[in-house]
Amino acid sequence: MQVQRITLGAVYLALAALLSASLPARAAQAPQHPGALYIATEEAAPSSMRDASGRVVGIATDKVRAAMARAGVAYTIETLPWKRAYAAARERLDACVYSTTRTPEREALFKWVGPSDSAQWVLMARADRRIALASLEDARPYRIGTYRGDARDDYLRSRGFLVDTAPHDLINPQKLLLGRIDLWAASLRRGSMVLEHNGWKGRIVPVFTFSRQDVFLACNPGVPDAVIGRLNDAFAALGRDGTLKRIDRTYDNWAVQAGK
Repeated sequence: MQVQRITLGAVYLALAALLSASLPARAAQAPQHPGALYIATEEAAPSSMRDASGRVVGIATDKVRAAMARAGVAYTIETLPWKRAYAAARERLDACVYSTTRTPEREALFKWVGPSDSAQWVLMARADRRIALASLEDARPYRIGTYRGDARDDYLRSRGFLVDTAPHDLINPQKLLLGRIDLWAASLRRGSMVLEHNGWKGRIVPVFTFSRQDVFLACNPGVPDAVIGRLNDAFAALGRDGTLKRIDRTYDNWAVQAGK
């Protein structure tokens, strides 16, 4: 019988391979800056977006940054697809996500800071369909495009509407134009230029606003209560001294600038 000899060097190589294979998973869970909050958001101009230098800015972003500075809380901000951003805040003890709709179903899942922004939930249709809705109930015969993990999907699905869920919200207007759905449940924030930027203006039109929602910075329950308290106090102070309104006004001409 032949006996295979295993050298010490071979053992080291095997251990090194195992360690290197596990590093990416561990690195993904580790904070980029120990002690700092990890904040995730999606690209949703003008609420959250990247400027020419790659820095995350926008109406809600600037308010979150101002609150962090006022509260003396260290942080990092990263843009991700919404589902990943939301999952990070659910899974990481040091994480928060914005702009998050505060629904009864989500209330106990997070600690809440804000509001940081507001949004209108609007049913959009192809202009040539000439769909007219007097109430949300009038939308029951129609197939409504939503996207996975979003509060609008939960809202409509729980009320028995016919929803067609996509993995990303901007797939829905394309499905709408192709006739695969009848309506798109969009969330339009102050100054939104999503139709203009994508060449959909005049082809896709709002037909009914079915809700107006404040949106928040939603933090993992592992974020200390003291930090949440300081951040909410900071938001309140920024409201009293007019900073939040000044940030809103900063973006009054954003639509004009973005259209250039």
